[in-house]
Amino acid sequence: MRRIVARLLSAVLLGAVFLVAPSPAVQAISTQTYQWRNVQIVGGGFMPGIIYNETEPGLVYARADIGGAYRMDNTTGRWVPLLDWVGWEQWGWTGVVSLATDPVDPNRVYAAAGTYTNDWDPNNGAILRSANRGATWAVSPLPFKLGGNMPGRSMGERLAIDPNRNDILYFGTPKDGLWRSTDSGVTWSKLTSFPNPGDYIQDPAEPNNYLNQPIGVVSVTFDKRTGSAGNATQTIYVGVADKDGTTIYRTINGGSTWELVPGQPTKHCCPQHAVLDHVNGQLYVTYSNTPGPYDGSEGDVWRLDTASGAWTRISPMPSDDSNGDNYFGYGGLTVDRQNPNVVMITSFTSWWPDEMIWRSTDRGTTWTRIWDWTRYPNRSFRYKHDISAAPWLDWGGAPSGGRPGAEVYPKLGWMVGDLEIDPFNSNQMMYVTGATVYGSDDLTSWDAGQQITIKVKAQGIEETAIQELVSPPSGPPLFSGMYDVYGFTHTNLDAVPSAFYRDRIATTTIDYAELNPAIVWRAGSPPEGVRAATYSTNSGSSWTSVGAQPTGTTNGGTIAVGANASRVVWSPDGAGVHYTSNSGKAWTASSGIPTGAQVRSDRVNPNKFYGFANGTFYVSTNGGQSFTATAATGLPASGQFKVVPGVEGHIWLAGGTTDGVKGMWRSTDSGASFTKLANVEEADTIGFGKAAPGQSYMALYTSAKIGGVRGIYRSDNQGATWVRVNDDQNQWAWTGKTITGDPRVYGRVYIGTNGRGIIYGGPA
Repeated sequence: MRRIVARLLSAVLLGAVFLVAPSPAVQAISTQTYQWRNVQIVGGGFMPGIIYNETEPGLVYARADIGGAYRMDNTTGRWVPLLDWVGWEQWGWTGVVSLATDPVDPNRVYAAAGTYTNDWDPNNGAILRSANRGATWAVSPLPFKLGGNMPGRSMGERLAIDPNRNDILYFGTPKDGLWRSTDSGVTWSKLTSFPNPGDYIQDPAEPNNYLNQPIGVVSVTFDKRTGSAGNATQTIYVGVADKDGTTIYRTINGGSTWELVPGQPTKHCCPQHAVLDHVNGQLYVTYSNTPGPYDGSEGDVWRLDTASGAWTRISPMPSDDSNGDNYFGYGGLTVDRQNPNVVMITSFTSWWPDEMIWRSTDRGTTWTRIWDWTRYPNRSFRYKHDISAAPWLDWGGAPSGGRPGAEVYPKLGWMVGDLEIDPFNSNQMMYVTGATVYGSDDLTSWDAGQQITIKVKAQGIEETAIQELVSPPSGPPLFSGMYDVYGFTHTNLDAVPSAFYRDRIATTTIDYAELNPAIVWRAGSPPEGVRAATYSTNSGSSWTSVGAQPTGTTNGGTIAVGANASRVVWSPDGAGVHYTSNSGKAWTASSGIPTGAQVRSDRVNPNKFYGFANGTFYVSTNGGQSFTATAATGLPASGQFKVVPGVEGHIWLAGGTTDGVKGMWRSTDSGASFTKLANVEEADTIGFGKAAPGQSYMALYTSAKIGGVRGIYRSDNQGATWVRVNDDQNQWAWTGKTITGDPRVYGRVYIGTNGRGIIYGGPA
């Protein structure tokens, strides 16, 4: 659950259509054209679905839970992001709960967008429509929320296009039943004839308002044989998450009436995927006892013969196996359209020793597994693994549990909620994981008893939630901290880094000694048994865990390294502010500053540190031993502040998201007083980069609203004027966590996103 701070979206009416176009707001600031690209990580988050077009070879899309949608460029073999135009106010549209590519007109593609069904996202969802493969989009707002990052997000697909009459679309919602459009997705209405909106809720009493949400209608599958070109398909199968296990419904009259499919299994609540073999008339369904994608302790696979009505359980490891071999849910499901006797399925919650992939060449009568036990804890493998495109996927090679020897690294993955064979090439398949997209180009070698090669297929996908970015004046150009894959030392922005934070601390705070930049500290959320802070004396080439941490520490909070590294001040979550003078071997509590305060160091004076909490600013002149509240007034209750390198006591503060006091403030007297900038309406981040030619003061960078326009801005004259450096096609939704300039390259800025990785750019 990667939460972000949300902004309100103006109310919209069902059926209204919005074209993605430049903002009509009158801009009171100048603009500059920048070139943008991703700092290369390759992957890093969960891609819940892979969607092939079944009439045009090579046309394939992927959807992200918080990072938008992608289309594969077959010339380069890289994924192309499609939703970077989504702006600050509509940030939830980057959570794509379902995607459909038109089998009649392959230029058309649709995305059901919305990140949360609970109050984390105040906005409703939308159907995004494109007639040019995602180059531009139109928007049809919906009167309810969608859950691209909610439980069950790898189920589906919920959104489907009638393969015989492509102006008809169906969409399964989480709370509002089944909806239909008859005008190519422009307007939508609830299909009142559908009897069951889905009543399964994983944990009605869950206090975080996440597991207590309905999962709803989860899949729509057309039987193309029951229609003809231009005439609507008559038989449609719909999957529903239902607490009583009555999950598969069917219409045989184009949606006029519906019935439960007779004889269906009712043991499990949650049909993960449904796929129809149009040649043999077989409907396959994978089930789990939870919606997933990270839990589920049992499941089954069933096959319906649509002609006879007979259901057959074809689970390779049945849920009632007396040996206890089934401890997972079944997720991914695909039929080889070139040879429909071939079926493949996956587990998606077999965390140990690894996920499982099965292949059948006789419609599920018999199965072979991608790995097997030999003499426990050893295994044999029907695959070779190539992670050269993202070498960090070995996760440091350390087993996460169980008997030594049973786990191997890299793993096949986890949360393998979707696997798809290319409908035009039996040798090619791709599957999703919690960290990347994997695939194979020699899949049929499996049937010949040879090993297939599993390799990274995520080039172009950057799906990390960035928490911290730091660019020092020497050494690597960038350090990053993030959820999911922890963070990196980036020695080359355009190459996947090899310096992965192998201690598995999900890094949320980083600082270096301004006068000795080779010394770098970072902290964050650690795995069990690991301390929350670590440091490097060689510019991040290697890291050493602190010898101790303050009592009560849970997560990283903020960490501040003195200008010459003689003192480090740490304000970890769960403990008060502390300082160390011996590289973290021991910590002493600071006085005069509240628990949870944000802390920073002066970039010139080694003895000076600053703090900020609840609208009050604090300063220490004795290396963090004691802090004193300054007399500064008018500050917001919350915000992000940073200290300018090279000038003692110059501080910039951006913030104000909880108390209505918003904007940007600066201090030139070590926080004794602050001045609010009149030309910045809202600001959430602040960072510094190399000064402009002819200037001595560092350039400022911010994610802010200036002149009525949300964007990424640079100022070369200490905030007197601002230049917008991004544009309406490059917004990346919510960018309010972290930003920094590069102290060595004028104009270069690094932007942390919530699901699109690290964006960097400079003047075109």
